[in-house]
Amino acid sequence: MKTTSPSREHLLAQFSDAIEDLNAYASRNKNSLTEKQSLELIASFEASHEMALRVINSYLATMGKGPFSGSRDATVEAFHAELIDDGKGWLDMVIDRIQYSPVYDLENRQQFISHILDRYVGLLGRFEDRMKKKMEE
Repeated sequence: MKTTSPSREHLLAQFSDAIEDLNAYASRNKNSLTEKQSLELIASFEASHEMALRVINSYLATMGKGPFSGSRDATVEAFHAELIDDGKGWLDMVIDRIQYSPVYDLENRQQFISHILDRYVGLLGRFEDRMKKKMEE
């Protein structure tokens, strides 16, 4: 039996929920995060980024674009379609996710957390605002 994919509106609502959770984690002081809180922040970021990519893929599919071979290709196309405003920042996000592994030392985890808090939360928030406006058009 063929299943239908969630609507763009539903995906955007799920993404908004994920961003809300991420913002709750991001509101903590990054220098005083426990190991558990650090891992929860990273998991929340990864869930938010995955949902953003689902929204991007769904939106671009309605424009007749895709499927894409990976998150980098979808990110580049999203930049060209003006769904995101900082292509380099989004590609950095993709690369950081690829390079991050929980088995790396704590210093690498701290650098990843700094990138999440200092850059990626803002990029995801701007994407949410932009997509809400596009959905209203």
